[in-house]
Order: sequence, then C-alpha cells, then structure tokens
Amino acid sequence: MAETEQITVATTSAGPGGTGEPGETVNLPVVELLTGRGFITGKSGSGKSNTASVVAEKLLDNGFGLLIVDIDGEYYGLKEEYEILHVGGDEECDIQVTEDHAGKIASLALEQNVPIILDISSFLDEEEAETLLTEVAKQLFAKAKKQKQPFLMLVEECHEWMPEKGSMGEVGKMLIKIGKRGRKHGLGIVGISQRPADVKKDYITQCDWLVWHRLTWNNDTKVVGRILDNKYADAVEDLDDGEAFMMNDWAEQVRRVQFHRKQTFDAGATPGLDDFERPELKSVSDDLVSELETISEEQEATENRIKELREELDKKNSRIAELEAELQDARDLSRMAEQFTEAMLSQAEDYNPGRTEQEKMRRQRERFAGSSDSDDSADTDGEQPSEPDDSADTDGEQPSEPDETADATSGGGFGDAFSAFAADGAAMNGGSADDEIATADSPVDGEPASNGHAENADVATNGASADDGAVAVPVNGQAETDTADADDAALKAAIAEAVEAEEASGETEAPTDESDDFDGPAVYGTLRDDIEELDRKTRRMLAYYREQGPGTPLNAHFSAGGSGDRTAAYARNRELRLRGLVEHVGRGKYDARLAALVREESDPQLEEDEVESVISRLESAFLDGDND
Repeated sequence: MAETEQITVATTSAGPGGTGEPGETVNLPVVELLTGRGFITGKSGSGKSNTASVVAEKLLDNGFGLLIVDIDGEYYGLKEEYEILHVGGDEECDIQVTEDHAGKIASLALEQNVPIILDISSFLDEEEAETLLTEVAKQLFAKAKKQKQPFLMLVEECHEWMPEKGSMGEVGKMLIKIGKRGRKHGLGIVGISQRPADVKKDYITQCDWLVWHRLTWNNDTKVVGRILDNKYADAVEDLDDGEAFMMNDWAEQVRRVQFHRKQTFDAGATPGLDDFERPELKSVSDDLVSELETISEEQEATENRIKELREELDKKNSRIAELEAELQDARDLSRMAEQFTEAMLSQAEDYNPGRTEQEKMRRQRERFAGSSDSDDSADTDGEQPSEPDDSADTDGEQPSEPDETADATSGGGFGDAFSAFAADGAAMNGGSADDEIATADSPVDGEPASNGHAENADVATNGASADDGAVAVPVNGQAETDTADADDAALKAAIAEAVEAEEASGETEAPTDESDDFDGPAVYGTLRDDIEELDRKTRRMLAYYREQGPGTPLNAHFSAGGSGDRTAAYARNRELRLRGLVEHVGRGKYDARLAALVREESDPQLEEDEVESVISRLESAFLDGDND
C-alpha cells in the first residue's frame, strides 16, 4: 500500500464558510486516516454516524482492518456487505465475549486483519462492558508495538469515556494514551460524539483531522469558534443533514463538504411507520468463531470448577458448623453431668463426719446463728416450733437433711462445752440405740414420749455422765435440763474463741485480687485477664452476645466489625466457647454465660448482686477495653 492511496468520502458544497467550487471530490489519505487521530461530531440526526460508516465502508472496500466500538448497536448493518466479526454480550452477536477474550480479539484484528464490531450496547452490566473495552484497548496498544501495521479504532460516544469534567476511568486513560502514543506504532483512533463541549480537550486539540456536523447548543458552537473561527460557529447551526465543516493537517483550509450516503443497512436510523426489514447478514468464518469459542469453553469450565469448589467449601463449612454445634451440645451435657455430680458430692459431704475442722466450724456457726433464738425461747407447753430441728421422722426413718454437726475430734478451741455439743451431732449422724439418745418423735423403750420430748436424754462425753455435770444438748429446740442457759453461754464463748483463732490464722479472710482494686471475688482478676487476651473483634463478639442475647456467630462477627466470613466467625466464636465465655443455646445460636462462669470459678452460692457486680466490672474489658 502506498502512502498516496486515498479514499473518497464526500464532495464540496456551497454555503457560508465554504471554499472552492461545489461538487469537488473530497479524499482522505489512507495512512494518515489509519494511524492518525480524528474527531467527528454533530448533534443527533446530523449525520455523524453516517460519516463514520462511510469511512468504515471505504476502508473495508480496500481490505484495511479496523475495530468499531459500538455503544448503541447501530453498526451491525455493515455485515450486509462485509464479512465482519460481531462480538458482544448477547445472542445477536456472532459470539458472546468477556474480558478473557480481549487478547484473542486483539490478535484477530492486528495479526489476521479481521474487522471487528465490539458491541458494548449488548452488555447489561456497564462495569463488565467497561472492563472488556479497557482490556481490548490495552491488548491492541501492546500488540501494535510489535506488529507496526496501520490499524484504526473508531469509538462511538467518546465523551462517555473521555469526559471534560469529572473523573476519567481506566477506559478513558487508555484511549488518551492511544491518542498520544499510538501513531508511532501504527494504531489510529477516531472519536465520535454529539457533545464536543463534553469531550476532553486534551484529545480534541491533538486531533489531525476533524469533522463538524450541525451543532446548535451554545456551549458546543463555542468550541467550534475556539478551534475553527467564530464565522464557522454561526454557520455550523445551519448545516444540512450529512453536511459538515472539515479541517485536517494535510489541507490548507477548512472546507464545507457533503458526505456520501452509506451503502449498507442503516441500523441507527430512527424507526418509522414502515415495516422493518432486517437484511441478510454475512457470516464470518467458522474458524474465527471457533477460536473464540475455545476460550469461552475454557472459561465456562473454569467457572464451573470454581462453582463446584465453592459449593464443596460451603458444604464443608456447614458440616463444620453442625459438628461444632454437636460438640457444644456434648459439652453442655458434660457440664450438666459435672454440676450434678458436684451437687451429689456436696450432699454426701453433709453425712461425712471426717470433714475438715474449718468446714465443721463454719457449719456450726451457721447452725448456731439460725437456731439460738428459737432454742432460748422454746415453748414450755411442749409445742413444736415452726421450723423444727433436723431429727428422725416419727416412723423411725433417717431424716432427709440430717444435722450437719460432726464430732470435733481436735477440740478446735471450743472447750468441754463444745465437745458435748459436738457429741450430740455425732450421735445423731452415726449413733446407735446404745447411745441413750432419743428425739421427741422417736420411741424410747418401745413407748412414745408423753409430752413430745425425749426422756432421760443424758449424753456422756469423754467418760463423763449426766450426774457428773455433763452438758445437756437441746433437741428439737427444747431444753432438757436446768443447766441449758449455762450451756448456751459456754457454747457461745467457745465459738467466739474459735472464730478469733481462725481469723488470727488468716483462714477466714477471702483472697483478694491484687491486680485490681475491685472488692469482689478473686475470680474477677482471672476472668478479666482471660478476656483481655482476646483480640478486639472477638471481645466485640462477646459484647454482642451480652447486649443482644442469643445470636448466631455470623451476626456477632458482623456486628463486631468483621466481614461476615463464616470461617472467621466460627473460629472466633470457638475461642470464646473454649474459654467458657459463651455457650450453645440451640438452633445454632450462642449466648454469653458470664454469670455461670463467675459462679463456677468462685462460689455457686454467690448472691445475685455480687455476681452482677463482677460481670459489670468485666464488661469494661470487652466494651470499653479496645487496646489492640
């Protein structure tokens, strides 16, 4: 191809702004057209798309390659006369393509000189269309550097990609790059727009050929005045359809021309009342389509594999969640079994006479504090008190809650009086019929007591008998001897002495948490340290359960600022669960168990206000304690 080759696209016309004689042929040099930068503009219906189609038809007639970026689906009419590959996003195209096809599209265009219509209008997703156009433009620019073959790229509605105002996306940046540097590689570009005022001036000012069809909007005519002259700004408003002012770097003057009418089907014409007849369109080679179909098949296979892997991952995540729920249920059952065992052992200890001295003294103090008043004010008429002391039932069965007093074998500072009192407890828990102890409801010598009290209930301790001054112990709240008052005084003195001894040895002092000024159970410091070891999102998940109540790990994770990823949510939830801070409450939901944890780690008998006080202090560790 010689540089002198030209294509004929128009003839000169008469009118304001025109030069030369009307009817003269207007030619465009092919090399400058293919490798240069052009701009065609005009309002809707003025003929700009017809002009672009005429240029495309003339290039196709001479076997030159080009790629048309069709934003309105109006260029497929070229297939009426030319074997041109129509690619896009719907079934009307020869083949549906994605960004994965960009490299192959560029190769077909430059290496095999295949003309292509890239139909952007067929994509429902604008982002997908922009991504495809960006990748095709990049591939064309990269391959043109190696091919060094003249090739033209026509871009409809270029103001959408290269706007004068606002930010410009990746597509616009790539098109500007082609406009500035494509010429040296043989890659030309033509921008087409109905709003020149909205097109990036950096592009218009570097174009070497421009066509101005009819424009009426004031801002657009001002652009004509700045680039051509004010006389053209006035005249451009009166141009006929298909008529335009054309300027280029290879002509010395602006000419008023009338472009030829396109020869192929005008798919961009405004529909009329006549019946629409779609022309017969030429088909492209099966080999071309098959090459692109191979990419589509590979892409489909990849997408299917990704889908399968995702489904498999979802199934595994669901199974993990089910197993975690089952594991939590098993742990809950294990915890319940442990609590039941502890309760049974605690009850069994009440029958064990070998408990520690400290436990015996504590239980004696509790018993004395609860029964001393009723003992001192026992009824003289033989009536039973409203809260009778633990004793045997009238049928001789062992009581369900036996007296908790055990034999004080070491003395413990209680003296002889306490020894006598303890002996009574030992007799009631483990004594036999030979111990000469009877309750008001128990038979003595086979006969019931006449006044509801035990008769001759003398207890000998350390070898002493009742006649030797042994202390008579009250049974069922009734005084049995005239020495009861003296016995009570001696018992109180003995207990006071034991308490003083216990306090002196430090056994009654509750351990304090040196790490905190909080005057509460020692477990507070341990739990607070345990919570503060958690990371910020895990602590916020604990706060979610505390504030919202039962919820799923996904909701808790999302509330804590997480992405809602299932694996991350259950991993953080598992850490809370292993530390005992939350528990599974059924149906895949979890809840905070701080109250139960405080009781487990300190004293199950803690008062509610003490537990709430500890929890209130702990909440600062995960509500206000973000220190990551």
